[in-house]
Amino acid sequence: MVDVQGTVAPGYEPVKDAFVRNFEQRGERGAAVAVHRDGRKVVDLWAGDRDGDDPAAPWREDTVQIVRSVTKGVASAVPLLLHQRGRLDLDAPVGTYWPEFKAAGKERTLVRHLLSHRAGVPALDRPLTLAEAVDGESGPAAVAAQIPAWEPGTDHGYHPHTYSWLIGELVRRVTGRTIGRWIAEEMAAPLGLDLWVGLPPGQADRIGRVARIEAPEVPGALRARPKRAVAEAYADPASPTRRAFGAIDPAPDENDPVYRGAELAGSAGIATARSLARFYAALIGEVDGGARLFAPATLTLARTEESAGPDRTLVVNTRFGLGYMLHGPASPLLSPGSFGHPGRGGSLAFADPESGIAFGYVTNGMAASVTADPRAQALVRALRSTV
Repeated sequence: MVDVQGTVAPGYEPVKDAFVRNFEQRGERGAAVAVHRDGRKVVDLWAGDRDGDDPAAPWREDTVQIVRSVTKGVASAVPLLLHQRGRLDLDAPVGTYWPEFKAAGKERTLVRHLLSHRAGVPALDRPLTLAEAVDGESGPAAVAAQIPAWEPGTDHGYHPHTYSWLIGELVRRVTGRTIGRWIAEEMAAPLGLDLWVGLPPGQADRIGRVARIEAPEVPGALRARPKRAVAEAYADPASPTRRAFGAIDPAPDENDPVYRGAELAGSAGIATARSLARFYAALIGEVDGGARLFAPATLTLARTEESAGPDRTLVVNTRFGLGYMLHGPASPLLSPGSFGHPGRGGSLAFADPESGIAFGYVTNGMAASVTADPRAQALVRALRSTV
């Protein structure tokens, strides 16, 4: 029996039940889940092992975890808030703020194209080493020089790694601050969040160690096996899918302190589940002890569909607003009005303005999932039953 710690408000017991079943039936190693409703915390649970390779190290209340592309949902708030403050025009060419980006046929690429995965640069002709990926210069230079795979703005394809350099450099050009510093000063500190893009050395002893898991087959569970076309795309070294996910080569070790400390706004964020839920709660309303982040007009921008249909990278139909994945078959959230972002391997965070729900789930058991992990989806289904 898994020893689940934390609290659940009356009426949200189904979420705890689903969390327990994830450990009993779906191969969960260590994880946490949190839910806010109308700015108030109603679920805050954690259980399992902090170190994915060491069952003797229990997940603690303050354990933080790398959340992969869940980071995109946090990072995307930065350009939207800069727009809200009148400092960034979403319909301006990226070259207005970043002149070098005009190269190679990208002079008509708009800021909104970066946020909606329509910029046409999900992959690089020459992948970067880890050292280059994290140095703050090589990544922006590479995407600025890259010839787009399609005319920017005419189609969409998920930018798994290049999103880090696109959004990070745009923010730096507009504000003079790195995106990790902006998040720390303008969002994490005011809201009291354990959330970083670039883990400070003093927090290194709190982070869980990730490990791959093979989830067991469960009768009636959400099918996790990809369609043949998707599997083939990931297996083919020349495919747009493999090239996009291989923009850093060799693939980085996410337990490496160098990677954890990197300000990679698309993949290397580190957080607790409760901080992700509190962050999304602040996007849609006031939270205890913190002010609302998004004005109503900005919230509308975040979840208005910008891209939909066949995704050139993920080889499934996807939907994106400005920086956020929207509810759909590839990434089911709480309801059609929800917006957020999954992380490859399991983690998920989102908000649902109509119900006032904000959700965060983090795990150190990295499964072979991209946008709809069975563990996260079991928690979402349980939460849906409480609304």
